[in-house]
Amino acid sequence: MSQQGPLLIVSKSTRPSLTAALAAAQILPTTEARWADAAGAISRVQPAAVLAVMEDAEASDIATLSRHVSARKPYIPMIAIAPGDAALPDNAIPLHGSDNHERLLARLRAALRVRTLHTTVLRRLDEKKTPDATLPDTDPLNDATVLLLGRGTSLPGLSVALGERMAVVGALSIEAAAKHLSSRDIDGIVLGEGFSPRVVDAFLAVLAEDTRFRNLGVVVTANQPAPLQELANLEIIAGDPQRIAAHALPLIRQHAFENRLNRTLRAIEAGGMLDPQTGLLTRNAFARDFATAVSQTQKSGGSLAVARFAFDPVNPRAQYDGARIISRLMRRMDFGTHEDNGSVVVVFAETDLRSAHAIARRLSSVMRHTSHGKRDTRSEPAITVAALQPNDTARTLLARVYGEAQRAAS
Repeated sequence: MSQQGPLLIVSKSTRPSLTAALAAAQILPTTEARWADAAGAISRVQPAAVLAVMEDAEASDIATLSRHVSARKPYIPMIAIAPGDAALPDNAIPLHGSDNHERLLARLRAALRVRTLHTTVLRRLDEKKTPDATLPDTDPLNDATVLLLGRGTSLPGLSVALGERMAVVGALSIEAAAKHLSSRDIDGIVLGEGFSPRVVDAFLAVLAEDTRFRNLGVVVTANQPAPLQELANLEIIAGDPQRIAAHALPLIRQHAFENRLNRTLRAIEAGGMLDPQTGLLTRNAFARDFATAVSQTQKSGGSLAVARFAFDPVNPRAQYDGARIISRLMRRMDFGTHEDNGSVVVVFAETDLRSAHAIARRLSSVMRHTSHGKRDTRSEPAITVAALQPNDTARTLLARVYGEAQRAAS
């Protein structure tokens, strides 16, 4: 894998103050190019990141630059400085305002960490030659979940605009938002109306203090708080829901990509036993562990239960979201897999039928999405649970979980 290249600044005129700020930070050497020469400069200098100063830029030039950047591996972050109301490509991360170099440096460092992670994953995949550990080539927004927080008339429009591209989880209170952040892989937060500036500032300060959330894409649509440098991807974006969503998407996409890379790296380190899309066991690894667990439990006389979470087959986003929640929240002694039919099967070790039902209900309750403050039943799975009987094998126990589901549906 190649070494980090320079930073490429693309603009209509020279930017001495920007170049000086980057030089003083000593992140990487810089080189400048005009819009007409940008595509050639990318091929020539192979930059580690592109800083595009959007003032007076033509839409066609922006689109051409975006295509050249997105076609390269490893990931090249493209930061769009002072985009105004320009229509942004999906991979152009907005930075509103051009005079705060500290905010730019924080955002650039966060983006370069994602590039370094991508470089590491590509190298490890090449070294390992593990067939089950692959990096999906689909849009990271397919995996993304955004937390929409607030109360007010703008929330339904924001929910629709964001929901066209990714999963949306709604929260009407700070307390509800905190629960979602602790139980889900959240890739971005959009703060709508309904909270005082003091409450917004306090919430952002809590996010900034927690290293898990410092790189989240956070968009504030009201109250205009002072930007926190610790939150590298905090933006204040006013306007109609479509504009807010369009400028939030690149921030959320980058975090979803980072989460995807981390899942893939864990799968590589597990020797291909983990599914990089869900964090659960691959089906082959699950079959081996399940057979062993049933055999050992039968010999020891202990208890064991299996739960099947059947998701809406036409809603793959809910399937993968649910699988990741289960992977994140299930107990360390439990294990599960994502089946070809979209359902998730989880084995609860040392657990009787009653306790297994209680655990499965708790997991399912976390999966409930809300939209405009209402429950979205499409994201809730149907659950069946079966406990190991004295004459069971792994095959008959699994068949009972599926059989009970079929009887319940008939």
